[in-house]
Amino acid sequence: MEEEFVRHVYVGPTLGRTEPLLSEPGVRVLPPVRHGDLFDAAVREGDTVVIIDGVYHQAPALRHKEILAAMGRGVRVIGAASIGALRAAELDTFGMLGVGAVYTAYAQREISGDDEVAVGQAPDGEGQALTWPLVNLRHVLALARADGILDEARSQRLLAALRAVYYPQRTTAAVRAVCQRQGEGELAGWLDERREADRYFGDLKRLDALAAVRTALGGRIPAGPVLDPVTWDNVYFRGWSNHFARHTVDGTGLSARDRVVYQQVFDEDFRERWADVLAHRSRHPACGQGLPLSERLRQATGGVLPAHRVFHPALDLRDEATLALLLAGETREDRDAIARYADVRAAWRRERAGAKDVSDDLARRVLLLVWRCRPRALDAEASARGLVSGVHAVEAVKRLVPGFLADQKVGTETAEGACGGQ
Repeated sequence: MEEEFVRHVYVGPTLGRTEPLLSEPGVRVLPPVRHGDLFDAAVREGDTVVIIDGVYHQAPALRHKEILAAMGRGVRVIGAASIGALRAAELDTFGMLGVGAVYTAYAQREISGDDEVAVGQAPDGEGQALTWPLVNLRHVLALARADGILDEARSQRLLAALRAVYYPQRTTAAVRAVCQRQGEGELAGWLDERREADRYFGDLKRLDALAAVRTALGGRIPAGPVLDPVTWDNVYFRGWSNHFARHTVDGTGLSARDRVVYQQVFDEDFRERWADVLAHRSRHPACGQGLPLSERLRQATGGVLPAHRVFHPALDLRDEATLALLLAGETREDRDAIARYADVRAAWRRERAGAKDVSDDLARRVLLLVWRCRPRALDAEASARGLVSGVHAVEAVKRLVPGFLADQKVGTETAEGACGGQ
């Protein structure tokens, strides 16, 4: 039986979710794309991603290297209409496929900047566009010139006036007001008539978005060039990858990073786990020749220091062999605690608007309590558990502290006092 590949369509105000094309079999409709979305395990080799809309003001925007990494693992990526068109123009030489007039305008440098496609959206979560993007207004003015409503000079003056209106305020009423101020009342009336006959009149972004979805459904997407991981794989990308790595275990979605940190902090035998990780990484390095850890340590220091004091490999939680070693001691109770701690932390942050995490002092006291060590031994204990130093351990454990306090049944006043001012 032939495997069914999925078309993942990231869309918001450009296309309504009731659009018939989005109901076709094999189409997975998702909200506007944001930083981290392409790490989703549901986006698999052979699938197609269609990027139409994306966030960039209200949340971190999708990074270029995330798109490159998706293509590198065999995902076809199409961009059109909005931020998808902009990203495609920036990455088409790497194999991202751009579709439509907006992409072409970006690629040919006729337009630049995300303000060309930005729109204000309804605050009710429905994602409806409330304002006109510049690319649509350019298209309307071109149609008006073709109908003899405007000449080129008047069109350019009007475009400059419309561009001066901040994008969240560029409503239909604002467009009409600008036309009146510029002495172009005929254009305003003409546009109202066309919009009454066709509510999508002038919506170039919508036309491009539909074309991109049709392209994905057509299944005739050319393969891009083979990308070398060096194109995207750097310390920042690995940090993002670890941050967004999640697994569903026993029906519960868990952060891989939280699972590892929980073991580093609470597994009494984690020193042995970390020694196994170092031995594995020594024999299977990311680059270079594999060596027994004892030999590598002899070459590095003559063997006078323990391995955890010398080697601090950056963890890649995508590597299944390394992850299996890190989680070798994990139990069902550990996973239940991790899920519970995540809920407690989310509630803790909601109750303390603006607070990112607990204090360094509280996190340090939790570590000293759990590890039953004196302050001067904190660095050595952290290093033996793969946390490099006490400073790094303090930062890592902050995510777990509210849940730990809750598990220890700390009284409300005590907890508030310990976390006060955060």
